Amino acid sequence: MLDHTLFLLLEGYAWLPERRREADGPVAHTRVMGQRAAGLCGPDAVRFFYDENHIERHTALPGLVKSTLFGHGAVHTLDGADHRVRKAMFVSVLNGDGIDDLVEHTTRAWDEAAASWAGGRSVTLFDEAARILARGVSRWAGIPLDDAEVPGLAADLVAMVDGFATVGPRHWRARAARGRREEWLGRLVRQVREGAVTAPEGSALAAVAHHRDADGELLDPRVAAVELLNVIRPTTAVAWFVAFSAHALHRWPQHRAALRGGDVSFAEAFTHEVRRFYPFAPFVGGRAVKDLTWKGEHIPAGSLVLLDIYGQNHDPQLWPDPYTFDPRRFVGREIGPYDLIPQGGGDTAGGHRCPGEAITVALLRALVVRLAQLDYDVPAQDMDISLRRVPARPASGFVISSVMSAVTDRSVVTPLHR
Repeated sequence: MLDHTLFLLLEGYAWLPERRREADGPVAHTRVMGQRAAGLCGPDAVRFFYDENHIERHTALPGLVKSTLFGHGAVHTLDGADHRVRKAMFVSVLNGDGIDDLVEHTTRAWDEAAASWAGGRSVTLFDEAARILARGVSRWAGIPLDDAEVPGLAADLVAMVDGFATVGPRHWRARAARGRREEWLGRLVRQVREGAVTAPEGSALAAVAHHRDADGELLDPRVAAVELLNVIRPTTAVAWFVAFSAHALHRWPQHRAALRGGDVSFAEAFTHEVRRFYPFAPFVGGRAVKDLTWKGEHIPAGSLVLLDIYGQNHDPQLWPDPYTFDPRRFVGREIGPYDLIPQGGGDTAGGHRCPGEAITVALLRALVVRLAQLDYDVPAQDMDISLRRVPARPASGFVISSVMSAVTDRSVVTPLHR
């Protein structure tokens, strides 16, 4: 089979859906980075992919991704009991009342920043949102950080996400950013353990610094730093969805009134539609632990198995008129573990579904209301969202000007979990 690595780099989000269209059956057989690969899609494929009897993750993540996005030794690289014990730490921190607190920290940071946007100057919403989110999640996580340090931290966290799926300058910026932040947080973990810094009780910093893995040992400070970054980095990555939300409100302004009026159910539906419609992760990968059969087709042991996230989120069998932005499709619809998968599928507690998904939903639901409650102009700019660029985002970062704040209805900031 032809190796499609170059095509993947050139085609971006369209690569795996195109390979699946070319396939004669339900599996797209190809090669990536010299390895056999099988591309799957659909709710049944999600069940199959997240079954640890079929797929393991720790051998599948390429070094390029571990050195930029996730970090070496991260929870994403574990399987079995090691994964479940480490994942439990994240679930305990990222769910429950902690979400309420994070949303409160972040919306307060948004309100402070939005007040400074007035006066006619132009601001790039993507950059502003990244700084807001970095400030909010750092405060919430118990990480001591001066306001003057926020822009640098936000830029590094954005770089780690922006460079994970490419080679060249973006990739090397991501590596450099990760090195700086792992050193910083590793030093902070050591200071917490030595008593030189006090981690707030119940904070992410305290949880990670004192966590013991399945072997009963404390995390190596570098690995602890990796996992702290895996709390604050994906939260900052919500900036992508904020920029997409602004793009959606500009293209389909009829949705602004319901958001502006504080319709909680519509804000939730709008959030889910942004996550479904706009491109973020193209696919996730694992490795076949043994010879497998999927819908009658053979997948050899050791093959890469790729779950087509972008393809599934635009599958007309799941989402009628999938390339129409329509939040109403989620009004009153319960989100299942195998249908909407922008941050992975399956079970959060025991599986590999992103433990921060509830945070993403809660933050975005609160922020899209605040965004809709702003009055602003949208100057001429390049809003193109290239599907060849992974991760995609509006080329301009979405610039707004002449901002005037509206009264914020704080009743809609309660997170999605009940």
